[in-house]
Amino acid sequence: MTQDKQPATTIITIEDAGKHVGSTVTIRGWLYNQRESGKLLFPIFRDGTGVIQGVVSLKEHAEAFNALKGLPQESSVIVTGTIRAEARATGGFEMHVSNVEVVQRVSDSEPYPIQLKEHGVDFLLDRRHLWIRTPRQAAILRIRAEAELSARIYMDSQGYTLTDAPIFTPAACEGTSTLFEVNYIDDQKAYLTQSGQLYVEATAAALGKVYTFGPTFRAEKSKTRRHLTEFWMLEPEASFAHLEDMVQLGEGLVSAVVQSVVKNRTRELETIQRDISKLEKIVPPFPRVSYDDAIKVLQKAGNPAKWGDDFGGDEETILSKEFEKPVIIHRYPAAMKAFYMATDEQRPDLSLSFDMIAPEGYGEIIGGGERLANYDTLVKRLREHNLPEEAFQWYLDLRRYGSVPHAGFGLGLERTVAWICGTEHIREVIPFPRMLYRVYP
Repeated sequence: MTQDKQPATTIITIEDAGKHVGSTVTIRGWLYNQRESGKLLFPIFRDGTGVIQGVVSLKEHAEAFNALKGLPQESSVIVTGTIRAEARATGGFEMHVSNVEVVQRVSDSEPYPIQLKEHGVDFLLDRRHLWIRTPRQAAILRIRAEAELSARIYMDSQGYTLTDAPIFTPAACEGTSTLFEVNYIDDQKAYLTQSGQLYVEATAAALGKVYTFGPTFRAEKSKTRRHLTEFWMLEPEASFAHLEDMVQLGEGLVSAVVQSVVKNRTRELETIQRDISKLEKIVPPFPRVSYDDAIKVLQKAGNPAKWGDDFGGDEETILSKEFEKPVIIHRYPAAMKAFYMATDEQRPDLSLSFDMIAPEGYGEIIGGGERLANYDTLVKRLREHNLPEEAFQWYLDLRRYGSVPHAGFGLGLERTVAWICGTEHIREVIPFPRMLYRVYP
């Protein structure tokens, strides 16, 4: 249904409505919700950048009123009207609508499935392609975009060059038990990458300081609120770097991301009702606790952890509750870490590794440390882990030809964003989550 041709107006986005108070403008989007009060309609429009309330009077603009009256949720529209300040409205502004063009009317016989009421999680996940249209989910995805952008800006500012690691790999990075095997060409076997780390070790030897930022895959049969089978990681690697260099880089990176979200995504944080005061405290330095001391903290709290145990969700939650900032746990037992992790010269039973645990029970968001630089030691570790040496010849070349101390880490984007947003489950912070029993849609 199209109204009479109107004079051309400026097309704006809802997030910029405040810049056009008193002006007649056009917004292109969708009808999110609507209520009626006599001869007035109060539609709410969304356009991907935000939501704005409209006001339509039957007396003043009958055609626009009739175009909107009874219009189903999520029908697409082009609306023209005057922007006015209104403190009671969402966002502080509203549009006094004078013209409406209905681009596509949702069928009355097949209404939009996600109504403005409570739905079960499985129902919403089956309709994730539609669920992301809701203000909360859209706000979370904009915060994710801000986190990605700010992370790249920070890494670039520190002199790191973005490089790309392959998704198909010939062998494991993090142990063979969580590999996704793929039938490659002519009966070759390949695997979806668990990490880009081994490859950025190679590009670090070429470029000095590098990072990769892309999807990784773990066939891990976990159903916790912290796990996905496909997730994104930012993984820096630097030549001539040690454990402490990476701890400081991780502190700076996480702080930069959090503060960028606080500064640039205030409206989205308000939409999801996140307590910003907790995020404002996330500035370096972060507290540091050795693995040895972490075991003591856990035992004092009544946890049965003993030296040599890895930390799961319960342990990480106990440790994080001690602090308002992320906490650095460093020097884990070497036996529990990957084959490539360097060990402490003073205590060879400890690895030069660290994890960063987010506050509020969100778990590990960074894991990394210093890498083994010695060729013979690395070969020995490969054999101890029963890994195929032939698949790692290229990796061993990095120790044959000009090996240097080097270090890096992996930051899990989804866990970081889940913590920043305060979401209950990690599935909300990635557009289309892949979990233990879910690959649809």
